[in-house]
Amino acid sequence: MPPTPTASNAMVTGVVCFYLVAALSMVMANKWVLNITSAPMFFLLTQLAIAVVLFVSANAMRILPDRLTFDLKICKALFPMVALSLLSLTLSNFTLKYVDASFYQVARGLVLPFTVAISGFVLHTSPSLRILVACALVTSGFFVGVFLDGTALPLTGVGFGVASSTVTALHSVVIKQSLNAVNGSAILLSWYTHIMSVVALSPIVLFFEGPAVSQLLFPPLAGTPDASAALRTFIWGSLITGGVGFSMSLASLLSIKVTSPITHMVSSAVRGVAASLLGVWLFKDVVTSGRASSIFIILAGSVYYTWVKHQEGEAARQNEKEAAADVRLADMEGGKGKEGAGA
Repeated sequence: MPPTPTASNAMVTGVVCFYLVAALSMVMANKWVLNITSAPMFFLLTQLAIAVVLFVSANAMRILPDRLTFDLKICKALFPMVALSLLSLTLSNFTLKYVDASFYQVARGLVLPFTVAISGFVLHTSPSLRILVACALVTSGFFVGVFLDGTALPLTGVGFGVASSTVTALHSVVIKQSLNAVNGSAILLSWYTHIMSVVALSPIVLFFEGPAVSQLLFPPLAGTPDASAALRTFIWGSLITGGVGFSMSLASLLSIKVTSPITHMVSSAVRGVAASLLGVWLFKDVVTSGRASSIFIILAGSVYYTWVKHQEGEAARQNEKEAAADVRLADMEGGKGKEGAGA
């Protein structure tokens, strides 16, 4: 069997940079629009709809590795995962609306420990001591950011962040099972998530944000002088985030596929630091020593967790190879024994 070709340094660098730029653009553009709109769910719906159009266009030009389908049986199988995904995106947008861009990562800092806890409960697995240490480190970073930040924090934003972390952790567990419904295709999974989310979110937006959407799309109804400027910001922000959202469907996959999990997590850590710095520059966020310490502790715990998981995965694979070799050796010795008995 020929060895799997490895990616060149230029390709790895390009993919990591692509992932960083896409992720940072998404957070900053989201915050830019959420600062001026009172219809965050409609903003999410617009992003998803633009991504769906881009998926269809890419499929028509045959640039996707998998052909897009729409099967009601697959939709039914993916419904729990899509519901969690939609709820996670909604809560993330509300979190970003109520907290500074530089605090967003702290507000959602419990994703890792919640994921480990829920995975252990659902899959009946026991995390190692080093995994628990990593989770404890991340959790301590969250509490440092919340209680030692030194600035007034909106409890609403922190609450949305904790709720978002919980739902994201549930989603990360369910998504592994959902891949079976699309034969392991991450592209198809992303496609079904987007198209089903648009269908599910449309009536919700109409019911809860109908008046706000009308005032946004028709500035004279708002009766404020900056309504037209808000609409322009919304349109440009939607186009940017919709396009970047589609790119993010590929960016994370490429980052994990072309690079190692550790490189992917380190690039995520760099993204977190860069997001905080951009928040200070673009939105005049205040980063106190407590907030900076919190971000550092969360990132350190996340990187340590990824390193431990990588080490444990390598050890498990090595044990499997040794066990397979022992089985082959036993089969060979058993075959020789039968030959000797026959003689």
